[in-house]
Amino acid sequence: MATAVTEKYRTVIGLEFHVQLLTESKMFCACSAQYAANPPNTVVCPVCLGLPGALPVINEKVIECIVMTGMALNSQIPEFAKFDRKNYPYPDLPKGYQISQFDLPFCIEGHLTLDEEDGGRTIGITRVHQEEDTAKSTHVTAASGERYSLVDFNRSGVPLMEVVTEPDIASPEEAAAFGRKLRQIVRYLGISTGNMEDGAMRCDANISVWPADAPLGDIKVEVKNMNSFRAVERALYFEQERQTRILESGNDTRVTETRGWVETSGETVSQRTKEEAHDYRYFPEPDLPPLQLSREWIEGVREKLPELPAAKKERFMAEFDLSDYDASLLTQSRDLADYFEAASAGAKNAKAVANWMSRNLLQRLNESGSEIGDCKISPDALAEMILMIESGAISNRMAQEVFDQMFDTGKSAKVIVKEQGLAQISDEDELAGIVATVIAENPAAVQDFNQGKKRAIGFLVGQVMKATRGKANPGIVNQKLQEALRQD
Repeated sequence: MATAVTEKYRTVIGLEFHVQLLTESKMFCACSAQYAANPPNTVVCPVCLGLPGALPVINEKVIECIVMTGMALNSQIPEFAKFDRKNYPYPDLPKGYQISQFDLPFCIEGHLTLDEEDGGRTIGITRVHQEEDTAKSTHVTAASGERYSLVDFNRSGVPLMEVVTEPDIASPEEAAAFGRKLRQIVRYLGISTGNMEDGAMRCDANISVWPADAPLGDIKVEVKNMNSFRAVERALYFEQERQTRILESGNDTRVTETRGWVETSGETVSQRTKEEAHDYRYFPEPDLPPLQLSREWIEGVREKLPELPAAKKERFMAEFDLSDYDASLLTQSRDLADYFEAASAGAKNAKAVANWMSRNLLQRLNESGSEIGDCKISPDALAEMILMIESGAISNRMAQEVFDQMFDTGKSAKVIVKEQGLAQISDEDELAGIVATVIAENPAAVQDFNQGKKRAIGFLVGQVMKATRGKANPGIVNQKLQEALRQD
């Protein structure tokens, strides 16, 4: 087990991520799993309301998503798994129990290696298992001061996947990095949006701080209510510092408890003493049969795995000769990587595509708050513009203006160039005539050049560009100027 070692203390962190899965129906009934836009308590049935006599039916797609994730996390997939009842009495749990998994989950003993820029350490994955989501409670304080709670059961029964790490994480930064890496993977798999802000991915963290030269104890604090990776990092930093101060006092008063992160005040607050497994009184779910996953079915799921981010990054570096930075940037999402490959196939110049995407396209997407899927420039349109630059139809300088108009309007480079007369002048006879005129109109610059002041040619180039409104091919202009000046 790896831990962070400072001068006096080390931090030990384990994470639990709950990921909402993108299935059409809920985990154990036919109700739609796309509940968010519906009025409260309208996407429900006897099963997800927990009514007496209602029986659950397993959604096979959920099992496939979980097993696929386990494979992506280098996990073992046991052939035998079962469901269990996790008992606790909350208003948002109508049955009084949650169908989950205890001792025989779908995936065990995996690992995930962080990117080099995040430390490159390998984090153990204890398990990946299934749960069903609860209803949503909303706590209200009326203008009169009256306080009450409302429960919306639309979310009840939506399929969840829980990913549990070993206590291998050594710092708040590593915890956030792990979460980002996990989100990237579930997005590549197409099984979840991974949006923490929308509740599609939720993180609980267990953290404890111990003297660096002492064995680890049993006390740990669970932190909840973190709805962004920045919040994960901030909450764990706060808790790390809080526990360190207690240890520094010489009187370790810490208890195993659950604390909630309060974003507005930037602190964790105690909520309750932390439950242990026996508190939930797990026992096998009597209404669902144990599952035996055949090797044929497991291999069938494996065949559906897409190329994952780490493998795609390595391939981009080898196949397209990209730098580590560019390959990381262009594989941060599956859609972005697909866009790059499609544009590269059209342009026949992967490095030029990478440059335009990293320096221009991603900047404009970030400025507009858009995703690559919303981009008005298709991969073919970007490839066409790059081919126009390479053929001399437009200059690099003109291309910047053309690109911005493409991004804003969705028009192709050829259409924009034709509409606005932006085509680059590359006709040698035409440029020779303009060069001759510029030389005749600027004798002082010509004299400076002849006296060895080579910078004078830059002035003359500028005059030709001015005369052509920036349309002249710079390479041909330089060539014609050198030829004309040598003759003088």
